[in-house]
Amino acid sequence: MNDTFSRRRFLGTAALSLPAFSLTDALAQDALESLGTMQGKAGAGPHPLATLMKAQPAALRPELRGVHPRVYTTKAGLAALRQRAQGEGRAAWRQALAGLTALRTAPAAAPAQKRRAQNNTAIGIVGAALAYQIEGDAQYLEAAKRYMDAAVSYEVWGYTYSKPDIDLAAGHLLYGLGAGYDLLYDALTDDERKRYRDKLIRQAAILANHFMPKPGKSYSYSQNHCFIPIAGLAVAAYAVWDDTPEAANWAALARAIFTRVLEVASPDGYFYEGVEYWIFSMPWIIHALDAFAHAAGDDMYDTPALSKAHLYIAHSITPNGQDIYDFGDAFEGAITRSRVGEEPARTHPGGKLHSNYNLLYRLAARFNNADAQGVADWMASLGHVCAEDFWTLLWRDPAIKSTPMSALAPHHHFDDLGTVYWRSDWTPKATAFAFRAGPPEGHHVAAILDRLPDWHLEMGHAHPDAGSFILYGGGTYLTGPMGYAGVPKSDLSNTLLIDGQGQANEGGGHDAFRGYPYARLDTIRITKATLERGRADIVAQLAGAYRPELGVEKLERRFSYAGGVWTVTDTLRANKPVVLTALVHGDGDITRTGAHGFVVAAKPKSLRVAVATTNASAAIAPGVLVAAGPPGNVDKGPREERGTVLKLSLPAARDATLTTTLTF
Repeated sequence: MNDTFSRRRFLGTAALSLPAFSLTDALAQDALESLGTMQGKAGAGPHPLATLMKAQPAALRPELRGVHPRVYTTKAGLAALRQRAQGEGRAAWRQALAGLTALRTAPAAAPAQKRRAQNNTAIGIVGAALAYQIEGDAQYLEAAKRYMDAAVSYEVWGYTYSKPDIDLAAGHLLYGLGAGYDLLYDALTDDERKRYRDKLIRQAAILANHFMPKPGKSYSYSQNHCFIPIAGLAVAAYAVWDDTPEAANWAALARAIFTRVLEVASPDGYFYEGVEYWIFSMPWIIHALDAFAHAAGDDMYDTPALSKAHLYIAHSITPNGQDIYDFGDAFEGAITRSRVGEEPARTHPGGKLHSNYNLLYRLAARFNNADAQGVADWMASLGHVCAEDFWTLLWRDPAIKSTPMSALAPHHHFDDLGTVYWRSDWTPKATAFAFRAGPPEGHHVAAILDRLPDWHLEMGHAHPDAGSFILYGGGTYLTGPMGYAGVPKSDLSNTLLIDGQGQANEGGGHDAFRGYPYARLDTIRITKATLERGRADIVAQLAGAYRPELGVEKLERRFSYAGGVWTVTDTLRANKPVVLTALVHGDGDITRTGAHGFVVAAKPKSLRVAVATTNASAAIAPGVLVAAGPPGNVDKGPREERGTVLKLSLPAARDATLTTTLTF
């Protein structure tokens, strides 16, 4: 792989003028996105959240009032965990102890404005606090208090210049300091308790005031900037329940918001923001629901979005076990796969995927699901990494028998999100692909959006990629999208352009779907999906993905696999002559091998592309996107080169058919 494609390459002067934020910084948004809350959508009358708060207040269980710990466990629960840590859970627990953040490094000093610095402080607190309660070793107590003192020293929780005190870091620290205060309550001095309690109450009040329902306020319930801060608020509320009367109101608010979060989630278990955001976001859904279940006796888990979550993450992992099918804002395409630069230390520490697989142990335990247990054990066997592996001691139920991966179907159609995954088997040598053709948050949204005036969509992490595919074979990722983008566009994926234009309202910022009718997006759908051993046949209707003025009346993509060959047939009907262009991306060079043949370079195998439609023209160019900019201006990042793109175009016509075959 040559230098152009094996490392990040910035184009133009913009790269020199921006601060060095991660392209996958989870707080990123553009100036038009309302992540968390916004004013102006919710209707008249009592706010729906206020009604939910009264109906389901999620009050602390009476028997837990005045005692600690209580948020996630009790003293009796800790005694059982100590036995587990010395018994069947010993190996996993020892591994967790060896990796504790608070034992390996000092907490970030105030004001801690480096990306993720405050998040790491929060996680460090909880790991050390739980370790002290299990091990009884003073080194863990002192480490936890160092981290708790650091959290108190941060005058602003979060970034001083972007949503201070109400965003992701605030949620992390409410969880971290809240859980630490609860777990260590009896081990703290009166002065320490007061210092930590006062900071918790101050920060929880600020965040709760921002999220409290008011006339006209709506929430981005399906977006992580909404539910992550609220997860922290729930933990803090139960931790300080006896210390302030406002805690009851905070718990009720958090419970009401999570009612909506689960209500709007996809019923097929798919996570629309992409795999990287599943890894980042799912812990907070688990942390919040566990707090409600244990502290309030209010179990909210019964939803297919959670009972089927193991299917999403299992099928999202490529046969090599360390890469992903990167639909949406997920990693950095060719850059991530080449493991160069600074990001692999976060995404693939030690060369292994940071997948947070231990979340599946909690879901397996809750649903008594041997398949979920099997997926988690499989991911563990691949050497995957978890941010909070110390929770495995509590989450993994050893009584649940683990289903072997060979017993899990090697293909799955997520029919709500319109995404298909297929592989020949679950071995590293498998041939595999993924194909998607559905609305960005799923078909279910079209049915519920109008009856939820308190919900507004923020879909910036979804890409305008209907009809796109990702191929894997011969031990390598053969072709797929370019990854996380400040301005997502269709030309970043293996999909179709009409007169050079992509889907929805792309190009206007981080959210390509802003202002585009969801009812039109809902017409994007897979109309046929035949998935069998050795073959697959998928038919998708894509016309609704394109703006009406482009003139597309029908656009069908048929995607088939048989005998080691993928065949893609695109059929267009338009009300005016238009140019149909199909895209194929490569991490490395793309070269022409004849009049209608091309090779997408990869190792150890390369992808061969043959165009059966003889009047198609071809162009090969560097893959260029707008990378993510700084918080609040994610759409204003530098232009960046990632890989290469092959563009196959037909002459302008009202009716056209383009057929391409791909092999390795």
